[in-house]
This record gives sequence, structure tokens and C-alpha cells, in this order.
Amino acid sequence: MLKVTGLNKSYGKQLIFEDVSFVVNKGERIGLVGRNGHGKSTLFKLILKEEEPDSGVISIPRHYTIGHLSQHIRFTENTVLKEACLSLPKSEDGVDESYKVETILSGLGLTEDYFGLSPMELSGGYQIRLNLAKALAAEPDLLLLDEPTNYLDIISVRWLKKFLKNWKNEFMIITHDRDFMDSVTTHTIAIHRNRVRKISGPTEKLYAQILMEEDIHEQTRSNEEKKRKDVEKFINRFRASATKASAVQSRIKALEKKEKLEKLENIKTLDFEFNSAPFLGKWLMEIKDISVGYSELAPLLIEGLTVAVGKKDRIGIIGKNGKGKTTLLNTLAGEMNPLSGEISRHQSLKVAYFGQTNIERLNLQNTIEKEIMEAHPDYNRGFARRICGAMMFEGDAALKKIEVLSGGERSRVLLGKLLVSPANLLMLDEPTNHLDMESIDSLIEAIDAFDGAMMIVTHSELILSAIATRLIVFDKGQVTLFEGTYADFLEKVGWSNEAAETQAVAKPKENKSMNRKELRKLRADLLAEKAKVLGPLKKKVEQIEDMIVNLEKAAEAASAALLQASEKGETDAITLHSKTYHEARNKIDSSFDELERLTAEIDSKSKEYEVRLSEME
Repeated sequence: MLKVTGLNKSYGKQLIFEDVSFVVNKGERIGLVGRNGHGKSTLFKLILKEEEPDSGVISIPRHYTIGHLSQHIRFTENTVLKEACLSLPKSEDGVDESYKVETILSGLGLTEDYFGLSPMELSGGYQIRLNLAKALAAEPDLLLLDEPTNYLDIISVRWLKKFLKNWKNEFMIITHDRDFMDSVTTHTIAIHRNRVRKISGPTEKLYAQILMEEDIHEQTRSNEEKKRKDVEKFINRFRASATKASAVQSRIKALEKKEKLEKLENIKTLDFEFNSAPFLGKWLMEIKDISVGYSELAPLLIEGLTVAVGKKDRIGIIGKNGKGKTTLLNTLAGEMNPLSGEISRHQSLKVAYFGQTNIERLNLQNTIEKEIMEAHPDYNRGFARRICGAMMFEGDAALKKIEVLSGGERSRVLLGKLLVSPANLLMLDEPTNHLDMESIDSLIEAIDAFDGAMMIVTHSELILSAIATRLIVFDKGQVTLFEGTYADFLEKVGWSNEAAETQAVAKPKENKSMNRKELRKLRADLLAEKAKVLGPLKKKVEQIEDMIVNLEKAAEAASAALLQASEKGETDAITLHSKTYHEARNKIDSSFDELERLTAEIDSKSKEYEVRLSEME
């Protein structure tokens, strides 16, 4: 268990944490959320003692181990497998557990072909994967993961999701992928307005709670401000009156004692839309039987791909890293030519391209404002400033030079340059890597509203599920077009490595010594046992779900009554309804904890019975 008490941290005038306290209890898997720059990574550094707090205490029990995904490359062994095995906990009975490391490496895309390579032969992204494998293999009491999916492809992300769902100890994870976070965590901590809030449940539940409480705060503040002004008017009017002296002094003292609620500062978020260019044709681009590679002597990355891009298409380009997704987008954007085949582009086609390497093309000596203006000199400074503001570079922030910006800020500048360009086809290559959850939500909304077509390379299943209606799939050593959504693809086709895993697990075992009648009886007995075990648990889940619904209604009623009491200034009623509201919320949180425990128990027992039943098949 890790305990944080009264934590304060600032960098110069920038306040990061103010009186922050929370506990990470045994078995909790926590998602850490908050806007970029609000202190998520700083909190990890404080826990790891890489930085010191200004004040406050982080209490760590003796013999409590903390592991993390390191971005620093420090390798000592001469092979990938040996390096990863360094992190294995020492086995008390001397059993060789390197098989665990092999499973983790393979899951993260470092298959057997990589085991004998030197770690220094790996690319930067694969070196980070090796560091992630070491962190997972170490099985620490608390694992800290800062954006672990940034260097993974969609296949590895899906594997990591399954792995973390079965993690037995504690972990805290920072990720911009809301779907990924919610699928693996039990609790959420938000860094919000220099403090932290922790609840049991997903991100949506926490944000809804914060939003409601801030609405109540603003309603209460507005009503109290009105009453304060009325009292001040009374004081000013009768200050010189001898007959009202006692009443005036009484109100002055009451006003001094009453704490003034401050207006909540507006938190900036991306707010933008893409600039649609008109298109009256049917096909923006027609790709016919193209083959793509870096030379005729090297193996082809893409062979025989045919696809037509319609004016409203939403096409996801998916698959493992290094298979040619970015190369395909570069080819379609006209930055390289196919080795064979034909790409026909409509004369009215206008492309806005966000490429992985395009950030490197920004002029480091330009200001943000100048970089936007140079993208399209026809636009004036006022227009460029509006684009800067939409990208969260308001006022003088637009005069910062590109060279001083972080990777995430440079990504926003590149997005800003795209907004200036009228386009009817967006080409986006991993546009979310440096964006936080709120900014990704804004991007999804902007893509959804865009009156044109879009092609996107992404490993985010959240984005694919939200917007993609067609897919170009890199899998099984080939590139194919799938007509349908990502959910359709998973249901009808699926990823080849997962299909192989399923077949391996579900492979029937021979049972020659048992006839069909005996087998049917055993199966019936097992099904009866399953119903007897799971039935009461499922009934309990239904009861808790009903209770949560009733508690939510009670909380909503108390919240409405609290607002009404606040408007009328009824102090006793405010206290009563506030107490009722918080009691209901606390019961909801504890009910979710119990619901989560029961659901995990049902899932675990169901899997056990499924395995036993499959062995009988």
C-alpha cells in the first residue's frame, strides 16, 4: 500500500500540486488522468523519488517494490532474452521461469526472431518495448506505466490489455486511450485544479462527478455573491446611521467570517473544426493494383492493393508496426511513388496530411503564429491568431518559438496548419500520440463533423470504433480491404495471432476411455455445478445493480434539492441535502467496489468452467 499525504509541488510560479492526499490500496489498478502539463508524470517522478516534493509525505512500506516503464536505454546483456530475464524475481526453488519472459516479449511483438539479437540492434520503439517487458516480468508490488501504448501497435496493445486485466498487484497507468484505461483499471484518479480526486470506477464516472460538483459550486457561488452584494449595500447605506449601528456591525462580522467562494478558472481545451473543401465527384482517389516497397530488390510491403476512396469515407489503416501503414499513407499523399499499379487522383482533390515525420519539418526558429501564417500566406495575422487560440496557444503564447515547444505542443501546431488548409481528404498518421483524452475527444468530434473523407493510421481501438467504416488491414503477411466497422472485423475476421492462440487453448483433448453417454452425464453434472455456483453470485450482482440505480436517483434528488436550497439561502437545508448527497455517493462507490469484486469472481469462475467444458468436447 502506498500513501500520499499533504503533497505540495511547484516549479517557480507554476503550482502543480496543492495539499494532495490519496492511498493506493492492495490490488487496486488505477488510471491517472488529467490535462497535459497538469502533473501526471510529475507524480510518478515523486513516487519514484526522481524528484522531491516541496512538502508532504509519500509513505512506502518496507520491502514494497515499485517498478516502472523507463524511457532510458540502459542494457547490459548481449541478447534481448537475457536482458529481459534480468528482471525476473528470484525463484526460491531455483525453477527456470524464462518462459514467462518469452511470453511477455512475444506478446509485445518481440517474437523469437528477436530473442538472440543484441538490444542495441533494436529500433528506439522496440527498445522501449523491451523496457516494458522488463517492467512486467519483474512483478513489482506497484507498477507505474506512463503511456505504455505509444510504442505499441494495435496487436500488442490488445495483448497488453489482456495481460493487465490479470495483474495481481497494484498499478497506476497514464494513457491517452480512455478505452484502454477503463478496460484494465478498477479505480480512477484525476489531477484537477492542482488536487486529486479518486473514485472506484471508470473515467466517465469521475468526470461526471467532477462536473456535477463544479456546477453546484458555481450555483452556490453565484447565489452567495448576490447575497454578499445585498449585505454590502445594506452596510454602505446604513453605516452612518446610529439606529442601525448594531445591525451594520453584525452584518460586517458575518461577512468577514463567511468564506468567499472563488470563481472556478476555465480550463482550456482544444476547440476546432477542419476546413472542408467542396467536392462534387464520386471518387476522390482510385488505387488500382498498387505494389509498394523501397526498391524492386527488397521485399514488397504492399502488393496488389485496390481501393477507391469515396467523398465521405472513414478508412482506418491498421496492423502491426513496420508492415507499411505509414508507407502506404506517404504513397497516397504523393510523397513517394508505388513500384507498380496506378493511383488516380481527382482534379478537385485537396489533401490535408498529418504525418509522423511532418513535425520535424516545422521551422524551429519560427513563432507558432508565423508557422501558421506561412502555411497559407493569404490569411492575415488575425486569422492565424484565431487558429493559435483554437490550438490552446492564446495571446502571447502564440509568439513562442517552435524550438521551445514540447512534442505535444508541436503536434498541435501541425494540427493548426491543417486547419488553415481547405481539404476534402484528411490523411492522419497517429495524430493522437501527444494529445490528452479531452483533446482526443475534440479530434474525434472534428473528424465526425468533417464534410469530406478521412484515412487514419492508428492503434487506438477507441478511435477505430468511433469513426472507421472501412478498413485497410495489414495482417497474415498481406494487405486487404475490409468493408465494415472495426467491430465487424473483430467479429467476422479477427487478428491472426489471436485466432492461433484461441485454437491452441481450445484444442480438444482426446478421451478414448470414456463413451458418449458417460461424457454427456459428466457434462450435465458440470453445467449443473456451474449454475449452482454462479447463480447466487449473479443474483447478488442484480441486487447491487438495482441498489445503485436507486442510490443514483437519491443522489440526483439530493443534488436538485441542494441547488434549490442554495438559491434560497436555506443553510439548514443545504447542510441536510449535502449530507444526503455525499452519503448516497459514498454508498454508490462502495457498491461499485462490491460489484467489481463479484464481477471479477464470476468472470474467473466462468473461465474455469469454460476450460473444463472445452476439455470434455
